[in-house]
Amino acid sequence: MNDFSFQHVFERFTDALASVVFFAFNLNDTEIPLVLLWLIGGALFFTVALGFINIRGFSHAIGLVKNNKTSGVKGEITPFQALSTALSGTVGTGNIAGVALAISLGGPGATFWMIIAGLLGMSTKFVECTLAVKYRQINADGSVSGGPMFYIKAAFDKCNLPLIGSILAIAFSVFVIFGSAGFVHVNQGFVQVQSVTGFSNAWLFGAIYALLVGLVIIGGLKSIAKVTSKLVPLMCAIYLFAAFAVMTVHFTEIPAAFALIISSAFTPEAGYGGFIGVLIQGFRRAAYSNEAGVGSSPIAHAAAQTKNPISQGFVGLLEPFIDTVVICTITALVIILTGAYQTAGLDGVQITSSAFASVFTWFPWVLMVALLLFGFSTVVSWSYYGLTGWRYIFGTGKQATAIYKVLFCLIVSIGAVPNIMAVFNFIDSMIFLMAVPNILALYMLLPEVRRDLALYWATRNQVVSDKR
Repeated sequence: MNDFSFQHVFERFTDALASVVFFAFNLNDTEIPLVLLWLIGGALFFTVALGFINIRGFSHAIGLVKNNKTSGVKGEITPFQALSTALSGTVGTGNIAGVALAISLGGPGATFWMIIAGLLGMSTKFVECTLAVKYRQINADGSVSGGPMFYIKAAFDKCNLPLIGSILAIAFSVFVIFGSAGFVHVNQGFVQVQSVTGFSNAWLFGAIYALLVGLVIIGGLKSIAKVTSKLVPLMCAIYLFAAFAVMTVHFTEIPAAFALIISSAFTPEAGYGGFIGVLIQGFRRAAYSNEAGVGSSPIAHAAAQTKNPISQGFVGLLEPFIDTVVICTITALVIILTGAYQTAGLDGVQITSSAFASVFTWFPWVLMVALLLFGFSTVVSWSYYGLTGWRYIFGTGKQATAIYKVLFCLIVSIGAVPNIMAVFNFIDSMIFLMAVPNILALYMLLPEVRRDLALYWATRNQVVSDKR
């Protein structure tokens, strides 16, 4: 009888699904997931095809965020708010726990490849954020509907394959709806609260968490953007302040740490799986952290108040830089400088907590706050991503929107309950299934992006020339 219980059937289903989505082949005793090659391969291709836009467009992107001009432009939120909302969806527990796991499995050299993958991911973000704005829809009430589901449909329509485009757009919407469930962030937040404070009522924690999420998302995207535009800088400041304090204590060891990162990237110890093992761990952390190619953050960027899709593409390319090149790298430095990754018996967030606690015994409290802020911001951002997918399928009516928000809060409320690993596997599978139709559409529409980019540069250069 037990073999036919819902939990048993669901666990078998999610295990089978995860084995397909994260299918890996073996190379030199190292498992290489195909989805990782799909993400990193796309990032490398877009980087070369766009003439290293991640590098030559970086300073321009910074300038656009500083200006943050919105007057008389269609959209719901400012370019900076779009960036903050998208960042809040990627900057999370992975930046704290995931980096520690990558280094424990791949050694210090994984940090180098993580940075490289983050830099490449900037090009993918540029393409998908540009297309999200270009193919968005402005609704009658002034709200915006946009994201990969719209440009996936457009890509196949242009190839006279409308049925395939519709199927893949709906499939993407289904994936993002299920992927939006915030179980892992609620659960990890509760674990840290429980370990620091001893509070053990998972149901009460979940209920309070869901109530706070509901108060934010009930106001729609503008409410979410207002919260994330304040929360993201705050949570990054708290975490980075503590990280820089640890680095200050170990200031004289920083050059040696960088030397170890570089040397270990090319001549790693055998225990970390050799060169391929270290490279894969770094690439995996970067891809899983900044989600370049997954198609989540373009949904937020689609709502930006901007006249030119290319300009928002530039803003979007800053995401992997902030998320991976800056925050993940600083986390890695703290772990390497303190040697916490070599401590036996620790895993994930415990390694990061131990690294900080070696300098500040009270740091677990700071980490608890950081995890709660990171997790909360991710949950509210993904609520909007899921809502966009829901509205693509069920329409933009108030009733459909309300149903989704109620269901979302109910799901969040049970996120702190333990023993839901099968649910985690299911959600992870949904998120990375999003990358399949998304990157396919990016390849198909890349010629358009290249033409639009060339026109953008030519127009901008002409304006600069006229001012002179």
